[in-house]
Amino acid sequence: MPFPDYPDSSSYAVINDRRMHYLEGGNEQSETLVMLHGNPSWSFYYRHLFSALINQYHCIVPDHIGMGLSDKPIKGEYEFTLKQRVDDLDALLSSLNVDNNLTLIVHDWGGMIGMAYATRYPDKIKRLVISNTAAFHIPEGKQIPWQLKLSRTPVIGSLLIQGLNAFCRGGVIQCVTRQAMSKDVKNAYLSPYDSWAHRFSVLRFVEDIPLDKEHESYDVVDQVDKNLQQFSKLPMLVCWGLNDFVFDINYLNEWKKRMADAKFHEFDAGHYLLEDAGDEVIPLIQTFLKNNPLV
Repeated sequence: MPFPDYPDSSSYAVINDRRMHYLEGGNEQSETLVMLHGNPSWSFYYRHLFSALINQYHCIVPDHIGMGLSDKPIKGEYEFTLKQRVDDLDALLSSLNVDNNLTLIVHDWGGMIGMAYATRYPDKIKRLVISNTAAFHIPEGKQIPWQLKLSRTPVIGSLLIQGLNAFCRGGVIQCVTRQAMSKDVKNAYLSPYDSWAHRFSVLRFVEDIPLDKEHESYDVVDQVDKNLQQFSKLPMLVCWGLNDFVFDINYLNEWKKRMADAKFHEFDAGHYLLEDAGDEVIPLIQTFLKNNPLV
């Protein structure tokens, strides 16, 4: 099915024996921008930003394995962990020979994946664009929302996320607060997650949030948390939707505390910031990139 305003720029790469879909456009000799989505969205989230930037930059927007138009392995066929996500990104960028002088544009889980990659290769990262995400442990005093707690409950979580598609359907309703998504846009967000099996990665992303030191992804998050300060002097733009019940003011304040030199812009908008306030955010990103050239 056609997706509204989605670019005709799809490519595929075989990464760790799985087909990874990605958008690629622009001049390959230009500065490379890598846009990383979260859960339960996919590269569709960046469609307007991608189209706005490809005339001046080389843009890459992957779909994480199990998400979007990438392969959707089931339990036992793939390691649905933060480390594996970073390994996949590492392999993709290396295969495309674009793993230097990078600008990361990150949202939701894309923030942790992107910053874990950046922590591996700090010298490769030149600029950062951050929105409604984390690159540190859950801020002190912040409680995990009841919706996420319920989604992580054994059996119940699977029934809600894989069976009823509650997480994806909740996203297209609750993650915008200015104006409801059109039917076509809702359907585009939901389209990749059209069956129990195709929603397994959505469930595993929720389960992969490390709430204690025993969790398999805790150490990766801990490494990012402890090394985040090394990026504090990079050109950094932070755009934040204030009506986000997960990545709320506690997360924004944590970014402000750690990245005092960043440029911060706040919006009366939801988690899907580019849906709610794209007309305001995209020009800010364009201006930020223009004012902070790599050379």
